[in-house]
Amino acid sequence: MLEKVKTMKGYQLRGLDGKIGSVEELYFDDHHWTIRYLVADTGNWLSGREVLISPYALGDVNSDEKYIDVDLTKKQIERSPSLNSDRPVSQQFEASYYEFYGWPNYWNGPFMWGTSPYILRNIKRFNRVAKNKKAWDPHLRSSADVTGHHIQALDGGIGHVADFIIDDETWAIRYLVVKTRNWWPGKLVLISPRWIKRVDWNESKVFVGLTREVIKQSPPFTPGSLVTRDYEIGLHLHYGQPRRA
Repeated sequence: MLEKVKTMKGYQLRGLDGKIGSVEELYFDDHHWTIRYLVADTGNWLSGREVLISPYALGDVNSDEKYIDVDLTKKQIERSPSLNSDRPVSQQFEASYYEFYGWPNYWNGPFMWGTSPYILRNIKRFNRVAKNKKAWDPHLRSSADVTGHHIQALDGGIGHVADFIIDDETWAIRYLVVKTRNWWPGKLVLISPRWIKRVDWNESKVFVGLTREVIKQSPPFTPGSLVTRDYEIGLHLHYGQPRRA
């Protein structure tokens, strides 16, 4: 199912032995545009410590009751490597984190989840890189920090990032929600990360290989609505882009 990041903020995180906290924000990598961690607000339980929950530990996302199942106990989380309040998340911390839980490192391999395009939750660690394949260096970005980045079309600016739409099975970012109020008041459009040419993180600009007019004529996105298969088909047909399976 496709979920909006802003909608997920505040969802309860329910561990194996009780509530862990609630979703505060999400970290994604700028290589595969995939969510790598949910940041949990734990209230007074682990005050002063930032708790990261990997999608490897996530179960069902219940949009009606606004909670996410987490396949971890509080004791496991307490004993896991402590990030404290250090940012950005270092690869050294991530290596310790994945070592602690026994999960495959997602950056060791060519696919979205390392050696697989899918989350393989029932396997133990397999950190060897495929032959002749070089592991990529992950760069994590905060969903909160990237919200507001400007979108640049081939012929000028069109708006800014207002939200993200993610697939809660693969945890890939399927679309950026773009608000175009400075050009076309009141309109929201969706842009796939596949259509991004480059990102200037210093200038907070996302460059897409589309013209302003083509984006202007794209199917509008209505706040609060679901992204249906028919909508996705129409969106990709409009842009002349292949649709995900």
